[in-house]
Amino acid sequence: MYAALWRLLPGPVPVKVLLAVLLALGVLALLFAFAFPALEPLLPFDRITLE
Repeated sequence: MYAALWRLLPGPVPVKVLLAVLLALGVLALLFAFAFPALEPLLPFDRITLE
């Protein structure tokens, strides 16, 4: 899959590296903005039990 993405990115290698880094940062920003807040109520971080 990464090879297909690499082939789809335009330009020489430095431009491809820059675009790949920007794409990864964009995906990470979307995860922090939408996916993680939506999943947070489902995670058991506030239900801590000690025995």
